[in-house]
Amino acid sequence: MRALALSVVAAAGLGTTLAAAADLKIGERTPAPNANSWDFAFGAAVMSDYNFRGVTWSAHRPSIEAYVEPRYRPAATLELYAGVYGSSIDLPNRPIAQIAYYAGIRPKFGALLLDLGGWYIDYPGGTTFNGRGSADTCTNGAFFFGQCNTSKAVASFFEAYARPTLPINDTVTVGGNAYYAPSWANTGAPGTYVSMTAKLTVPTSMLPRDIGAYASAEIGHYWFGTTDAFYGVPAFPAGIRLPNYTTWNLGLTMNYKQLSLDLRYYDTNLSKANCNVLTNDHTATFGGAAAITPINPSGLVSNWCSAAFVAKLAFDVALSGLR
Repeated sequence: MRALALSVVAAAGLGTTLAAAADLKIGERTPAPNANSWDFAFGAAVMSDYNFRGVTWSAHRPSIEAYVEPRYRPAATLELYAGVYGSSIDLPNRPIAQIAYYAGIRPKFGALLLDLGGWYIDYPGGTTFNGRGSADTCTNGAFFFGQCNTSKAVASFFEAYARPTLPINDTVTVGGNAYYAPSWANTGAPGTYVSMTAKLTVPTSMLPRDIGAYASAEIGHYWFGTTDAFYGVPAFPAGIRLPNYTTWNLGLTMNYKQLSLDLRYYDTNLSKANCNVLTNDHTATFGGAAAITPINPSGLVSNWCSAAFVAKLAFDVALSGLR
């Protein structure tokens, strides 16, 4: 980042830096069974990589996550919810974890289910990352044009979201996601992410008892504004315009009761130089003269936004489903 790659949302709906076929896990978007009733959802997961909107938040290393979500249904077509989500991460400013505090409403209009809310994504324990390693070089062992990747100690930020889901029939479900952060990852740059999702459910008649399966896909685009002066470079001392990008993912999810296994492919159209600008990757390497640009004067490159295959094993349960 010149901006720190960070994340957030719900694989349940299919949601740098900052995680939906692959954002923060925020429970299933399914109303509780009865009006005027309370429900409680919780879950945990282990994954081979924490990929958020096409970008790894765990430096391509395994990650664990967990969430809890109380819910209340005051009417047959409305659910209120709040929750806390936590995930292990590996980011340049070294926070101890990613913790999201969120709340919202899920109104239903016929078959259309909306999910409207917001979350504060916290990265506690972070320290300012000046990019320097031993012998006054960058952490990658190089030093070019006096430039190293840097990140603020505080990367926490607020993001609002809207996520519609519409079942077309028993097999096909379509949806969308829209997120807006006034200061994405506390860079000073506004960030807007919009995506479309599709889900194709395998008929239960084709599967063994208690086994479910579906294929899902998402394509989305991120628009960013200009950062504050902390992320300025010689050509743009007041701040840089972060690079927009498109991302997509495609995967297969298999369920057995409360367990699910998701196998998913992710990719983006970001160059490795622009990926470095977004993530401030502390594992970046020098990419040669071709990687030196006005917003990436160091010539460092990152593979954090490259194609990736991720396996995720999760456990999710709502108390209403156990009754």
